[in-house]
Amino acid sequence: MDYGKPSSYMVLEQGVDVISSDGGQVGVVEHVLADDEEDIFDGIVFDTRLGPGGLVFVDASQVAEIYEKAVVLAINSSAAEALPKPSANPAVMEHHGVEDVEGKLRRAWDAISGR
Repeated sequence: MDYGKPSSYMVLEQGVDVISSDGGQVGVVEHVLADDEEDIFDGIVFDTRLGPGGLVFVDASQVAEIYEKAVVLAINSSAAEALPKPSANPAVMEHHGVEDVEGKLRRAWDAISGR
């Protein structure tokens, strides 16, 4: 499949396909979460559209590559199905000391809820 040229989160557009590591389309980009002031890519909120799942959040560490026409995840379809939904009060799923998953999910919720 032609995903186009390698790209950046800074120019990633809404509606671009999100592909799992095993090659399945798991959704489309809703929006990118980033801290523009610090030039930090937090992750992507995408719409699963392939079922009743709705919006989910994938952390930047789970994004393998970004192209003009697709985002390829570092996780397979099964793991993508288990991604968390953005929420106002998310729980920390994994804590690696430095990462702030709760903060990332809160920013995701704020972005999609217009806060």
